[in-house]
Amino acid sequence: MTGVTRPLLSRVADALYWMGRYMERAESVARFIGVNLNLQLDLPLDPARQWQPLIDTSGDTEVFKERYGAATQDSVIEFLAYDTENPNSIYSCLTSARENARSVRETISSEMWAQVNSMYLQVQSQREMPDPEWLPEVFRSIRLGSHMFQGVTDATMSHSEAWHFVRLGRKLERADKTSRILDVKYFMLLPSLRDVGTPYDDIQWSAVLRSVSAFEMYRKKYGRIAPREIVEFLVLDREFPRSVHYCIRTADESLHAITGAPMGSYRYPSEQYIGLLRSELDFMSVESIIGQGIHEYLDALQVKMNTIDSSVANDFVARIPQDQTAPSQSQSQSQAQAGRSSR
Repeated sequence: MTGVTRPLLSRVADALYWMGRYMERAESVARFIGVNLNLQLDLPLDPARQWQPLIDTSGDTEVFKERYGAATQDSVIEFLAYDTENPNSIYSCLTSARENARSVRETISSEMWAQVNSMYLQVQSQREMPDPEWLPEVFRSIRLGSHMFQGVTDATMSHSEAWHFVRLGRKLERADKTSRILDVKYFMLLPSLRDVGTPYDDIQWSAVLRSVSAFEMYRKKYGRIAPREIVEFLVLDREFPRSVHYCIRTADESLHAITGAPMGSYRYPSEQYIGLLRSELDFMSVESIIGQGIHEYLDALQVKMNTIDSSVANDFVARIPQDQTAPSQSQSQSQAQAGRSSR
């Protein structure tokens, strides 16, 4: 962390970190909606049971209930995709990602800016609800656009301090979303024990895996659908790039690359917190997770990840002098706080 003044570094670091988080969040929400649109073809349910879990996964249940009431396909898609007052909607995430990218145009590649801007303009043009038959393709295009942004970032940006801030944000966001979708399955989607082990249960668990793009890789490793193995794969797998363990490990590597501290040591509290969580996951077993209770373990895991997020802000951003904060960052900061409080 040398060669750049602290205020400038803080401003740039904040924008890059949240650009990574917002792009990952937009992609995750688009994937959740797309999977649910396909799921209702295989397993028609009443609208509340079909769509309410997506709201619960986002962490915005109370806000949604106050503004929209009952969960239906139209209301949930409007809230999660296009609602300008929802800081975690796809539209709001892409707007914030674009504003953060614009504020650091000198740091990112032109290809990265073009991709963020293109996705923003695409969603802006779709502000009115598309024809229902086109909805799966709409959300598929958002997912592919996000994947392209990640590929362009890795291929055109020097893998230096700035790149690691983008990666850190992306990996922490991904770990959070994986834990949330798994938590909702256990705590919300299956209230009746009579459904366990039935084809209904298999379809639901397959949807959970598809919601984190894990279905094919899970089947290659484990074969048949089994809740125990799904928990192990999504939380503890060391090779799957969307498992919590993998995301925390790579986030830890990026954080140490930023600070220059050797792995296994720390200079900032954020490194200590993420190191403790990584060590916990290194030695955790699925039997121990089940013994603690799936919901209880995942809830505690999300609290720890929120602590890491807050600590990153305190370590690298909190010291920004107010008069040296970029104008676009005022909106980013308020939406960032909204994102933190909703998790």
